[in-house]
Amino acid sequence: MELSDIAAGIEVTTEQVDRGVAAVDDTETDVVTRLEPFAEDLPCGVEAAAELVAVYAEGATVGEAARRAGLAPTTGAKTLHRLGEPVSPLTPHQRTVVDDFLAARVPRTEAIRLIGDEADFALGVYAHTHDPLSGASEAVEGLLAPGSANPDPLVEARSDVDDLL
Repeated sequence: MELSDIAAGIEVTTEQVDRGVAAVDDTETDVVTRLEPFAEDLPCGVEAAAELVAVYAEGATVGEAARRAGLAPTTGAKTLHRLGEPVSPLTPHQRTVVDDFLAARVPRTEAIRLIGDEADFALGVYAHTHDPLSGASEAVEGLLAPGSANPDPLVEARSDVDDLL
């Protein structure tokens, strides 16, 4: 039996409707405008936050992006955290130390000694006591989302189908 024998007598009775791809496009609204509702809760001004996000999305480190936005590196990290970007410098064990400090089971000096760096400790405490702002990640979604206009930094390290042939 051949494929033509199997397909004999099969007919299409309805047409498929092409509905296209559903997409939400917020690019008409600039980042500053999208961040305005969060202005009071950000650790810096909205314009600086927009510049920080733009530079960080280009691939700069948190510190470099903060400096180019006119902010201290810690303020830049706090801002990115509030916008929903995971930038905590702490390991899981160090987060446990912060938990113990906040529960008053470990004194501050001991917590800093266990973490190893006072700036990392301060940022870890801030991240633990300040949740990301609800809706803020959606405001910067097009910039910080994987697969946005930013090139993949690991593209040269990956194999291509042509490499297999």
